[in-house]
Amino acid sequence: MENQTEEKPNINLTRRRNRDFKAKGEPFIWILGGALVIGLVMIVGFVVLISYHGLLTFYPDKIQVVKLTNGSSVAGELMRPDLYKPESDNVASLPQKATNEMENNKGFLKRLLFKTGNFDLYNEDYKWVPAYEIESVSEPKDMVYVERMEWGPFIGRIGSLDLDGKKIGPKGMSWDELKKLHREAEKRRLRIKGIEQGEIATVNHYLEKDRLSLKKVELENGLDSQAYAKAEKKYKAAEGKLETQYRELSNEAEALRRVDSKYTITMLDVNNKEKRMKISDIVRFYPANQLSFGQRLGVYFSRWVEFLTQEPREANTEGGVLPAIFGTFCMTVLMALLVAPFGVVTALYLREYAKQGRLVSIIRVCVNNLAGVPSIVYGVFGLGFFAYVLGVSIDQIFFPERFPNPTFGTGGLLWASLTLALLTVPVVIVATEEALAAVPQSMREGSLACGASKWQTIRRIVLPRAMPGIMTGLILAMARGAGEVAPLMLVGVVKMAPELPIDQFPPYIHLERSFMHLGFHIFDLAFQSRNSEAAIPMVYVTTLLLITLVFAMNVASIIVRNRLKRKFFTGHF
Repeated sequence: MENQTEEKPNINLTRRRNRDFKAKGEPFIWILGGALVIGLVMIVGFVVLISYHGLLTFYPDKIQVVKLTNGSSVAGELMRPDLYKPESDNVASLPQKATNEMENNKGFLKRLLFKTGNFDLYNEDYKWVPAYEIESVSEPKDMVYVERMEWGPFIGRIGSLDLDGKKIGPKGMSWDELKKLHREAEKRRLRIKGIEQGEIATVNHYLEKDRLSLKKVELENGLDSQAYAKAEKKYKAAEGKLETQYRELSNEAEALRRVDSKYTITMLDVNNKEKRMKISDIVRFYPANQLSFGQRLGVYFSRWVEFLTQEPREANTEGGVLPAIFGTFCMTVLMALLVAPFGVVTALYLREYAKQGRLVSIIRVCVNNLAGVPSIVYGVFGLGFFAYVLGVSIDQIFFPERFPNPTFGTGGLLWASLTLALLTVPVVIVATEEALAAVPQSMREGSLACGASKWQTIRRIVLPRAMPGIMTGLILAMARGAGEVAPLMLVGVVKMAPELPIDQFPPYIHLERSFMHLGFHIFDLAFQSRNSEAAIPMVYVTTLLLITLVFAMNVASIIVRNRLKRKFFTGHF
């Protein structure tokens, strides 16, 4: 009996402690804190993963030459090791070395992935090599990594040079002389590109412009009119001059090509297969196993410069992404300019002017539901309404001479921006309404009591105080719009845009043109590339660039928001 009486106080104390523990909410605090930590770890892990692979993509590795047991050789950059399980039908034919390895690795074998290049010789860029087939590995100093305009990289040795009929062996020219030769060939290639994509393109532009002007006169006045005869005479005269200019430029480009074809280099792969190429087709080359750390950094940064300032090549798996950067930036800025006034005006009316009741509540529910509609639905709507209804109507009224080719009646930068503005406008409306609701009612009443009108109160008192919240909504809208891909696939984005939305021809800004986008570029690399393995490094580096671009635009918006806050929020009313 004495023991039972002593235990009762302890039980009551434990129950009270448990009640206090739950009442203070400590378990929920730990759950909330744990959820926050998990979220931060996921975000940091994602950023670290993308940054690690993206930043190392352009660093040049050494070329390893692997001699196999069957007598052949493989040369390339080592990408990564892997374990694989051989098919059961092949296990019996494996050598004793592989069988022992399987026993030690629980049925798995080790293999290595090499970036071998030479796609035009072997129809593959990467090659898996089983570890048990490797006889020896070496790093010869004469191995050269060549980046080409076509067919991807070539990995091998320099066989010979043909310089306008003069044959030179691999030891007959120093590395500096070879680089000088390459710079001269590069100048020829750039000159040919400038003629074809610059000067000839300009001639073609004016030819097309004159032809459309003549067709417009025909549609307005008829073929038998004096106006058409006068316009045709003017067109013929201009056409003659432009065609003469076109022939001169074509002849200059052809002459440069003939000279260029006389300067070639013959490369030998690791199995002595020959590949002859023009020196001007080489983008970059270097002796991968002789580079110092500083020279490797030089190659690394030159690849970054090319990536940020040049056009893509080789089905977007090499080269740069300048058109995609430009297109993403233009579309996001245009979307922000379109969505901001529409979203803010709508929220102002709902919060400040509309009579609060059932209808306004239904409208708010509809706006919130719009934020949950799949983005591809907006793409279908944008294609149907903006391009096929609005765009075709604009073409019929303003550009009849361009039919059957559509101008605004197809996807383009303007329709893509409007579609994304429609997609993100619920975010701006909700954020603006919240910001307006946070402004104290006493400030409105004080302003009205001083004799200000309702609009003056909104303009001078309410909007300045709500501006940080409005900018926050706009930043969220920009972040979402810049990363959307699905609707853009229907309303304007393309794999390769022949022209940028801005050029030197009036009206200089061409909102009707299709454009490239970093998000679609990532999708195209990951799922539509001829070799998904070859596209993985570019996927990482393009993703890193897209994140950086969105981050930079958000930082710029935050700076603008803070300046507006300091400008308008001068003190309490």
